[in-house]
Amino acid sequence: MSDDGRKAFGPLLRRTGYSHVAKAAVQETTLCIKEMHAAIADQSFDVLRRIPLLSWPAQIVQAAHEAISAGVYAAIFHGSGALLDVAAILERQHPSPDKPPGRFASGLHSALNGAFGDHLAASNNRLAINMAIRVNGKVVPLDTDALRSAFPGAGRRLCVFVHGLGCDEHCWEWGDPSEAAATYASHIGCQVQTEWACTPLYLRYNSGLPIAENCAQLAVLLDNLLAVWPQPASELLIIGHSMGGLIALGACDQAMALGMSWPQSTRMVICLGSPHLGSPLERLGQLATVGLKLTTITRPLGNIAAKRSQGIKDLRRGPGAPRTLSKPHTIAFRFLGASLTEDVEHTISEFLGDGLVPLSSAIAHEITGDVQCARLGKLGHLRMLNDTRVHRQIREWLGVLGAPAEC
Repeated sequence: MSDDGRKAFGPLLRRTGYSHVAKAAVQETTLCIKEMHAAIADQSFDVLRRIPLLSWPAQIVQAAHEAISAGVYAAIFHGSGALLDVAAILERQHPSPDKPPGRFASGLHSALNGAFGDHLAASNNRLAINMAIRVNGKVVPLDTDALRSAFPGAGRRLCVFVHGLGCDEHCWEWGDPSEAAATYASHIGCQVQTEWACTPLYLRYNSGLPIAENCAQLAVLLDNLLAVWPQPASELLIIGHSMGGLIALGACDQAMALGMSWPQSTRMVICLGSPHLGSPLERLGQLATVGLKLTTITRPLGNIAAKRSQGIKDLRRGPGAPRTLSKPHTIAFRFLGASLTEDVEHTISEFLGDGLVPLSSAIAHEITGDVQCARLGKLGHLRMLNDTRVHRQIREWLGVLGAPAEC
């Protein structure tokens, strides 16, 4: 399993990063504009060719137009490619320093993976994120010494935080701007560490990959993590936001089906605004893509829209309501949904949801056992990461766990 796990987290050889992506983007855009230009010109010249006195001059002008435009687009395509190939050489000769990128650069990197992460992974680009636990932006290897060094106060209870689409681990650290620093205790990771002796661990992963693939990677990672954690017989909690909740649930399902041991050590899984039944926004995006492909002029835009990552496309319908797990379990499942309206019972509340995920999609489940759902009003999808009411609800759910078992 260890070999599969290492294979799952990415190849050894990596292609140039931003220069390669920029080259692909510029050349793809050039071809798109060229195709749209040709479609518009063809329609215009087709009208002129139908006029008897203008038919022959129109053919001459069209031939000249096509020759000139072909030359211009070829110059842009190959010229930009050559310049960015030089940039790629320079990028390889001047590798990034060991210091991890700042929060903004890290966020941009994760957003790029959310949009095109499957393409980055398929092209072996070094910008493709490998799933890993990170501390201060740096990957923590899954071996006992490295974990003991990264988490000197490692206890018997771990809480793994799984971010959503296009985000990274820093999303859990946002403070509530409406509260003074003195009253906002800290982000939820510090709260669970202080109040329930949990060691918070933050996952970063390529959210552009298919959801099922990320579920499989997380199942392997958690199995390896508990096997080498400094404290034996540890308890595990998982908190996932949006896509992160789907991946957490899918990882549980796959792990139990494969007979992995970590689900038996998992006390609770909390899903915050996870689109179990899909997101209407992605369904709208799919309709727009299909619509753009209906005409020759807009078809290039539709082709570009269709290149969004499989991770995004998987949110169109979602994996469906979480089913009863294949084997007996002791996991407590918690689902939280939100609505932009203050009254969560109002008819329009379900329609609006949290702006991205309907209420019914966030709390849908078919799981038997210890399952609870909660709904909060006047709350958006991203705001639930730093809303004190959400933190209060999480604390209420975790309160039943009590103190972790003594060594």
